[in-house]
Amino acid sequence: MSSVLLVKNIGLMLSGALENPVLDADAILVRDGVIDSIGKLADLDGDNADTVVDAAGTTLCPGLIDSHVHPVIGDWTPRQNQLNWIDSYMNGGVTTMISAGEVHLPGRPKDVVGLKAMAITAQRAFSSFRPGGVKIHAGAPVLEQGMVEEDFKELSEAGVTLLGEVGLGGVKQGDEARKMVAWARKYGIQSTIHTGGPSIPGSGLIDADVVLEADADVIGHINGGHTALPLDQIRCLCESCTRSVEIVHNGNEVAALFAMRTSMELNQPERIILGTDSPAGSGVQPLGILRLISLLSSMGDVPAEIAFCFATGNTARERKLNCGLLEPGRVADFVIMDRAQHTAGKTILESVQLGDLPGISMVIIDGVVRCTRSRNTPPAERMAVAS
Repeated sequence: MSSVLLVKNIGLMLSGALENPVLDADAILVRDGVIDSIGKLADLDGDNADTVVDAAGTTLCPGLIDSHVHPVIGDWTPRQNQLNWIDSYMNGGVTTMISAGEVHLPGRPKDVVGLKAMAITAQRAFSSFRPGGVKIHAGAPVLEQGMVEEDFKELSEAGVTLLGEVGLGGVKQGDEARKMVAWARKYGIQSTIHTGGPSIPGSGLIDADVVLEADADVIGHINGGHTALPLDQIRCLCESCTRSVEIVHNGNEVAALFAMRTSMELNQPERIILGTDSPAGSGVQPLGILRLISLLSSMGDVPAEIAFCFATGNTARERKLNCGLLEPGRVADFVIMDRAQHTAGKTILESVQLGDLPGISMVIIDGVVRCTRSRNTPPAERMAVAS
């Protein structure tokens, strides 16, 4: 049975697209979880909407995408022995997560048969289980010695589309990693490489030379997870390849700003994508993506509407996802927010550029309201209401 959602009275619509970050529109119509049309309310066919959301003049943007997480089983992280962490991220505006490897599973198998079985299990489980409605792209095996091309073909045929961080397993040399990354790419599996110093027992230093030789699709946590490479190596990575530049919350903030500025100087802002690299030793950060947007905007002198693109449209395009942009035909994942109460900023964008977080009043995933007032952000000055 068809369902129709209308969001009206939108004061500011952030598209997620660098080329046109703010849309001249005040309403959006959704049919069966997919964006149908965007424009002025009088021009949309929303008379028969099943659900009407009054945004009360506040801001709507695409749901945030966390490009770098480490899920394990269900909505529980053994790393911090914490329940409901994914649902908590949804309250921070995150509607999609990308696994960089389920490496925190106690007793994680490192033999080829076991790692393939674990990856396929994670892919199957998170395809069916969506805490808070969050879409989790999981099943990301880390490379281990002994893997052959047929293993990647088998993983792809089973539905696996991601590799976990190259360097977290037994494969740490650039030449060996490059061969396996090429096999993965041949079968449609996207790869990410660990960058910087070791993060967990068993990982090690992955420097710029290894990153460049391995040629993974995503330069994972270019600002370190946690320990960053020297800034000259970060510049080398930005200048010497065209792969995605992933900046994470659980990294070095100086290096984060440097990587962003370097990418901007190269006139390549589309390469910048954001993640949290969590759960980790630093814990669980439900507002990690929002905090990273605020950091890059306020300390990096980037307009807030552009910083939001890093966590939405950029990531969607680099990760080949049908979300992250406000366009007809894309899935209807939205965050409705306003400037936080008592912020010094006169508008939501100004408040973010001053370093404050916005207040979230509603999260919508696949055209369904998943939460109203966020339990984690500061309270929004104005609240969206569904009827």
